[in-house]
Amino acid sequence: MVAPVAIDLAELADPGHTAMLVMEMQRGVVGDLAKFPDLVKTCADRDVVAHAADVARAARQAGVRVVQCTAAFRADRAGSHTDNCPFIKGLLKDPAHMLEGTGAIEVVPELHDPRDLESRRYHGFSPFTGTSLDQTLRSLGVRTVVAAGLSLNLGIPGLCLEAVNLGYRVVVVTDGVAGMPAEYGDLVMANTISLLAARVTSADLITAWQGPERGTTWTA
Repeated sequence: MVAPVAIDLAELADPGHTAMLVMEMQRGVVGDLAKFPDLVKTCADRDVVAHAADVARAARQAGVRVVQCTAAFRADRAGSHTDNCPFIKGLLKDPAHMLEGTGAIEVVPELHDPRDLESRRYHGFSPFTGTSLDQTLRSLGVRTVVAAGLSLNLGIPGLCLEAVNLGYRVVVVTDGVAGMPAEYGDLVMANTISLLAARVTSADLITAWQGPERGTTWTA
């Protein structure tokens, strides 16, 4: 576990160079069509969707671009490796899982906004692999990415690691992410995410975007 450090959150997540990446907050992952009951329960118990939605609203109001990082499969599985990962092999035993064109891949209503960008992937667990997300962010002048969504098992660590490898600074919304079991997610946050990203609550991030004086510090 990394010792807490003071950060200038207002500078780190300045709207002029920051984007929010919302990871797989889709109806088939955490919404009404979800097939991961343990993850849904953890999100409900911890108000994860509500916290992520609060941050997304504050981001839009502050001029921070929100990117919905979604996952889907084609019915013919074209563009997806289906036999190189036990988790994917298990998921795709259901031929209807997260199919393109179905309601399951839609962003949950709490997070949906027509102003957002979308970066969809058909393979892997990171929003950067096999997508134009990096080029999109660079075209917007982004240097810091704020991560929220699912899950701490795979998607959020993958996002953070690849973002750092690509040169971005990363902020993770601690109450806007979850894993399963919940306690395992907490361990990932403490022992993996802490090595890669600043960790802040939704309330602190919203406060930073609402304009505190520069130099205000948070412990992350």
